[in-house]
Amino acid sequence: MLNYQKYHKNPVLDYPERQWPNREIEKAPIWCSVDLRDGNQALIEPMNVDEKMEFFELLLKLGFKEIEIGFPAASQIEYDFLRKLVAENKIPDDVKVQVLSQCREELIDRTFEAIQGIKNVVFHIYNSTSTLQRDVVFHKNREEVKQIAIDGTRMVKERLSRYDGNLQLEYSPESFTGTEMDYALEVCEAVQKEWDNATPAPIIFNLPATVEMNTPNVYADQVEYISSKISNRENIIISVHPHNDRGTGIACTELALLAGADRVEGTLLGNGERTGNIDILNVAYNMFSQGIDPQLNIEDINEIIDVYERCCKMDVDMRHPYAGKLVFTAFSGSHQDAINKGVAALHERQSEIWEVPYLPIDPADIGRKYEPIVRINSQSGKGGVAFIMDTVFGFKIPKKMQREFADVIQYISEKEGGEVEPQHIMEAFKKEYLDVKEPFEFVKAEIDDGDHSGDTHMKLDFKYNGALYHSEADGNGPIDALKIAIKQCVPEMNFAVQDYSEHSLGVGSHAKAAAYIEMEDTRNGNIVFGVGVSSNITRAGIRGIFSAMNRMVAKNREYV
Repeated sequence: MLNYQKYHKNPVLDYPERQWPNREIEKAPIWCSVDLRDGNQALIEPMNVDEKMEFFELLLKLGFKEIEIGFPAASQIEYDFLRKLVAENKIPDDVKVQVLSQCREELIDRTFEAIQGIKNVVFHIYNSTSTLQRDVVFHKNREEVKQIAIDGTRMVKERLSRYDGNLQLEYSPESFTGTEMDYALEVCEAVQKEWDNATPAPIIFNLPATVEMNTPNVYADQVEYISSKISNRENIIISVHPHNDRGTGIACTELALLAGADRVEGTLLGNGERTGNIDILNVAYNMFSQGIDPQLNIEDINEIIDVYERCCKMDVDMRHPYAGKLVFTAFSGSHQDAINKGVAALHERQSEIWEVPYLPIDPADIGRKYEPIVRINSQSGKGGVAFIMDTVFGFKIPKKMQREFADVIQYISEKEGGEVEPQHIMEAFKKEYLDVKEPFEFVKAEIDDGDHSGDTHMKLDFKYNGALYHSEADGNGPIDALKIAIKQCVPEMNFAVQDYSEHSLGVGSHAKAAAYIEMEDTRNGNIVFGVGVSSNITRAGIRGIFSAMNRMVAKNREYV
């Protein structure tokens, strides 16, 4: 049995005046990518300079205006990378490069060396303020830890004259979620007082969930507490940096935005220490799905995945939100049926608003395709099979026929195991309906409707059990004439056509037609379906009847 008594509940902020539950997210925050620092430091094999450059260029392409590139005072690779960005003029004028430093003089000096020549910099300093780290790591009391933050701020302020660009200060009370809120506020106020608007840019107070310690609503309370009580709020940017230890980092981020956060730090696809940072793409696509412009160029998820996997040497999980290979896939038959009907309704209504069951966004909007949306296995239903046949191959199978063909595919899946690919489905469709030529095989037909009698005259050549037959008959239409012509040669064939439908396959002068026949064996009431394809719609119907007759014979071997 798990020794749950080994653990205790983390404190919950008593904050009954909270306002965030009544708010909605209405706009995108300021995004800051920390892939090249927080994400990179958590890789088994950190990126080299060339890989960092490729990733940096991807972030620019995606539209990030704030990018934390590393800890230049602590790593020669990160120092060299930053200088390479400067030397090669890679940093656009409207992009802020963020650098991180502890509140130590030699590190701050080295960081100022690294940022020379950069037009816009966010200088990010931090120290841990949590009760646990004050106790077991630093062995300092509240005043002593606060002084670290004050000293770090003063050292940055004193060195401003050495820097000829625009500098914005960011301060993080690291392990914010494990810090008493009154103390976190006290430290931030002390930093603000020491900074004293040393530069025109608003100071950034970053409130990291360095470790997720409680439910997302608690984090929201903590963020709102600071946001609502800190002085000079109009001149401050409240930033959040959630991790995902409890698996609720996305929820923490979204609730923090409700609670007053203006800015979000995270990584693409959630890379980072332990269970990772929050996935900025996840939050941005969530906004997009609600009709909010995420202010990022994230229309091609496949390109993002490609660069991420190559540079980070990590794979994206198949179930990862939005990015996983299976997230726009439905195996359940009921899901497949609902998707099929939803897409059909969307087209019929010519709606500009995306509303399809089980698909919160149109996969095409982020560079995915419709073809792999529905995957077929033994758990799939008629709707999924019909969807594949329609969207991939253009066959709009009548509703009554869908169950019959779905049973064929289910049998194949159960027999062979696993998923049935679309091409395999089409091969089964041909084998079951289009290519069956025993015992009946259509050869040719001539149809004459020209005597104004209302009757159709048909001359029919066909094979039955290998023997060639010629028959002529009159009927009240091509189907009736065909039925009579066949029965004249094969009296035991007793059938009635219950339903007939047709549609074109493709467009243009070379398009073919597909005809679907629902046929009843009048001797025993069995229902079968047939399909015919031809460049001529009447001939497609004739082929459909031959398909249905062969399937009827197969179902009733006693008539052969």
